[in-house]
Amino acid sequence: MKRIAGPVLAVAVSLAAPVAAWSETLADTLVSTYQNSGLLEQNRALLRAADEDVAVTLSQLRPIINWSVDMTRDFGRSKVSGNRQPVAQTNASLGITADWLLYDFGRTGFQIEAAKETVLATRQTLRSIEQQVLLRGVFAHMNVRRNNAFVSLRQNNLRLLEQELRAARDRFEVGEVTRTDVAQAEARLASARSGLAAAQGDLAQAIEEYVAAVGRRPGDLQAPGALPSLGGDIDQSKLVAARNHPDVLKVQHDVAAAELTIEAAAAAMRPSVSFTARAGLSEEVGDSDYTRTGSVGVGVSGPIYQGGRLSALRRQAMARRDANRGALHVALFRVQQEVGNAYANLQAARAGRESSTEQVRAATVAFRGVREEATLGARTTLDVLNAEQELLDARANQISAEIDVYTAAYSVLAAMGQLTAKDMNLAVQTYDPAAYYNMVKSAPADISPQGRKLDRVLRALGEN
Repeated sequence: MKRIAGPVLAVAVSLAAPVAAWSETLADTLVSTYQNSGLLEQNRALLRAADEDVAVTLSQLRPIINWSVDMTRDFGRSKVSGNRQPVAQTNASLGITADWLLYDFGRTGFQIEAAKETVLATRQTLRSIEQQVLLRGVFAHMNVRRNNAFVSLRQNNLRLLEQELRAARDRFEVGEVTRTDVAQAEARLASARSGLAAAQGDLAQAIEEYVAAVGRRPGDLQAPGALPSLGGDIDQSKLVAARNHPDVLKVQHDVAAAELTIEAAAAAMRPSVSFTARAGLSEEVGDSDYTRTGSVGVGVSGPIYQGGRLSALRRQAMARRDANRGALHVALFRVQQEVGNAYANLQAARAGRESSTEQVRAATVAFRGVREEATLGARTTLDVLNAEQELLDARANQISAEIDVYTAAYSVLAAMGQLTAKDMNLAVQTYDPAAYYNMVKSAPADISPQGRKLDRVLRALGEN
């Protein structure tokens, strides 16, 4: 036992030492997560599609101009006053029509405002997705760090058990211990090798999750510094979540859109006024005769009876409004519950960290004591192995408890609706959800300067 006292002490101290700091920070991980997320790109495209709904609806208030070209071939035979003669002529016509909605009791206006509310709701959905993406990046960073530390811990434990096995065999050779002591050391060493393989497998899985969440392989991950500021107690955090969480804001906009849809459905039961203009040219191919026509007019039209369809649409809009109001209550209670759960997890993680620190201290003292007593013959090899295992478990618990505190703190931020690139001041160019909307809200045509600018933007997005 004296021959292994020095090496055993060195390994025990290495087990109790804090995990070394690494070079890549959590902020670096989150920057890459934000920049490489396909889920964010997907939902940004969905937001741009919602932006276009405003332009599509707005276009209904503008003149609609269409053209048409027709060419027909007439053939057959005719009999006039006993004379038979073939019929064969080709006619060509060209027409242009223009229709312009002048007044519809605000129906289209309500639809435009509803589309705008849908855009605002979709922006909040994008913000919610951003929180989910960044929180996944936090968990990926922490889990790689946790499993990396577990692998190092298991490797140190394996080296310690190899030394203890050599010492047990040496003592067996001189008759100080029995074959049972050697077998116990061999069994514990085999278990340590299995534990190391399992830890390496867990690390490989954690790295794969990191690649999926962040978009690249991890570097040398560094332990984060101070915990993020949570800004107050649990009651204040619940109020912040109720006012700021994207899931709540999204449903609020859904309710507003449903209210406007009800107004649009009611206006659809009223007449509409439209202006119509037509111009046309028709001539027989190969003949000098032609016909030119044109017309302008104002028409008023409205529904009399459509089988109950318009009334059903209005009632349907009211039902959806009521459903969204219920969803708003559900969202409010859910986000407040998530804040409460996140705070409970944070408190438990902090208590676990304090307990695990004390556990490591006590297990280190116990291990050293058992080792010294074994040198005097008062303890067996199994006692030393058990004390070493308790120290290993205590150190593993300490690593997990430290990681759990950070993941719980960032979960609180996400529950409050404050885990976004902007809220965390990440060194990244954030996506402006209003930029594309401002370009398309006036429904520019392709031939306009704004339309050509949009084409360049869309080509750039497609290349990326």
